[in-house]
Amino acid sequence: MEEITGEVIKSIPYILNMQSKQIWIDYDQEADVLYISFRKPQHADDSEMDDNVITHYSNEKVVGITIIGAQKRFRGTH
Repeated sequence: MEEITGEVIKSIPYILNMQSKQIWIDYDQEADVLYISFRKPQHADDSEMDDNVITHYSNEKVVGITIIGAQKRFRGTH
């Protein structure tokens, strides 16, 4: 648990610099897909995919990230 706490603490500067102070997280274990929304989940008007990470945009601002194969990608890093 201490390791998780340390990792969360490392992300705090990024969270504090975000316009929205709420984050919605959903993980589909069966599909191994992690969804992170920086605004109340909504439809994006644009998206880009790189290395199984989809970045979602609305009005040119990042509103969410989808990580395909999340468990596989981060296995062994915790």
